[in-house]
Order: sequence, then structure tokens, then C-alpha cells
Amino acid sequence: MAGTVDPLFGIHAHALQIQQRRMTLLAGNIANADTPGFQARDLDFKTALEQALGNGSSTLNTDRPGHLDGAGTQADPALMYRVPLQPSVDGNTVDVQTEQAAFMDSALRYQASLSFLDGKLKSLLTAITGE
Repeated sequence: MAGTVDPLFGIHAHALQIQQRRMTLLAGNIANADTPGFQARDLDFKTALEQALGNGSSTLNTDRPGHLDGAGTQADPALMYRVPLQPSVDGNTVDVQTEQAAFMDSALRYQASLSFLDGKLKSLLTAITGE
């Protein structure tokens, strides 16, 4: 699926996957709001989409897809740590309100892509059945 834009559905298939991944990250941030030392992470949608379409270039090159970066996770230039608005004593960088707002934004964008795909599929079905 990577590297191609479907002529019928555009980038929405990629967008759904990226938004789903982002919502998973944000939910993890919210779940760890009270975990000392937890570092909130987020996904840069534009970078992730460019990467999915093959338009982006990573600053970290690996020989094989399974190679890990210095943090022990797979290298992903779209994955970032969130900069905290207020420092916390325990080192946790999660601001629950920020995470909730980001999650809702991502959920709305996910729903918009789903609505677009639903409309396209209904149009195709109408064209095929003639009804």
C-alpha cells in the first residue's frame, strides 16, 4: 500500500491508517498520565503521510526494515516526543487536556476520511447497480 495513491480513493486509505496509529499513541499518553517519567509522544501527520506515500526522506537510514533506532524502537521520523507546557516533578510530560484535544482532532479527521470513502463507495454502488 505504501508509495501509491489510489486514483479512486486518493490518500484516504493512508490517512485512516495514520490517524488510527496517532489515536493509539494519544490513548497511550492519556493512560500513562500518572506514570512517573513517562514521555508523551505524538505523530506528525504530514511527515507520516509523506513517508507512507514514499515522498518523505528519513534522516536516519537503516539497512533493513526491522532495524531499531537508539531508543530501541523502529526508526520513524514522524514519531516525536511532546514538549511539555509545564514541567512536572516526576518527569511525566503528559498534559491530559492537550492529549484529549489532540485525540478529538484526530478522531474528527478519521471520521472525515471515513465519510469521504463511504460517499465514494455509495457512488460506485449506484453506478454499478444503476439505482
